[in-house]
Amino acid sequence: VQLQASGGGLVQAGGSLRLSCAASGIVYTANVMAWYRQAPGKQRELVASVSSGGTTKYGDSAEGRFTISRDNAKNTLDLQMNSLEPDDTAVYYCNVKRPMTPTYSYWGQGTQVTVSS
Repeated sequence: VQLQASGGGLVQAGGSLRLSCAASGIVYTANVMAWYRQAPGKQRELVASVSSGGTTKYGDSAEGRFTISRDNAKNTLDLQMNSLEPDDTAVYYCNVKRPMTPTYSYWGQGTQVTVSS
């Protein structure tokens, strides 16, 4: 499985960015795709996830500002981020996993998001 993330960049506070992740080689169609982020000196945290059935989950920081979506036919994952804040600055990683198969968890290379004040 390979995941290719794109869409990061520099944006001013209050602005928007859209991250995309293209997945290839997925073996299981029943899976959970997610965005995580890691800021310098902090642990990686869940931003949002979406199951192949469409169930979404958001981290506290993303609730109400970010929207996660996926296209099962194209194996793509998007994250629309609005009202960005400097605290959103981090490297964002896409992930695909199958909860019933712990060894099935793959990460993209990460894309940098920087929000200036």
